[in-house]
Amino acid sequence: MIPFRLGMMFIAAVLLGTAGCKSISDISTSLLSLEKMEFRLAGIQDMRLAGVGMSSVAAVSDLSIQDALALTTAFQRRSLPTTFVLKVEARNPNTGGAGKRSSPLKLTALNWRLIIDGVPTVAGDLDRPIEIPGTQDVAIIPITVSIDLYRFFAEQGYDKILNLAMALGGKQGSTARVQLDAKPSVEAPFGSLTYPGRITIVDSEFRQR
Repeated sequence: MIPFRLGMMFIAAVLLGTAGCKSISDISTSLLSLEKMEFRLAGIQDMRLAGVGMSSVAAVSDLSIQDALALTTAFQRRSLPTTFVLKVEARNPNTGGAGKRSSPLKLTALNWRLIIDGVPTVAGDLDRPIEIPGTQDVAIIPITVSIDLYRFFAEQGYDKILNLAMALGGKQGSTARVQLDAKPSVEAPFGSLTYPGRITIVDSEFRQR
């Protein structure tokens, strides 16, 4: 992985060497914004495991007989297709503090791979660009995930996969066992600007400003 600041210095040298004076300020602002943009995982919504809604499930006893039968049948067929929406929050450094102009950023791509319990699983990108406002507010980036949990966790057995699904998208679920390995891109005056390396987005609080 390329150190972020080293990559930014290289990109800046190339761009500043080819840009006119009028563009230098915009380029510098874009590079600084990308470096300081913050991301975190904020929750999992609308999980369905083999067609069974998990959002209100806190324990196996919460499953109806029909839902329990559907899940065990799916496991026996060696397939547990799962869908959910992973909420990612992003915060823009261009807040207008210290006499600087507040300006939004447009996230044009977030090439990501989902990691669950340390296991790399499915990958994807944004469905559409997301604008990150130049305020203290955060932007919600909804990422629709489709994964077959059996494919990646079959060796753990039915009970552990079911417990994993409840831990992620159940009534008391969280993103503590999830990471996103990602490569963000933002819109810049000279075109799309992409991180030179990859970042890991986890369930954590934003830094205090």
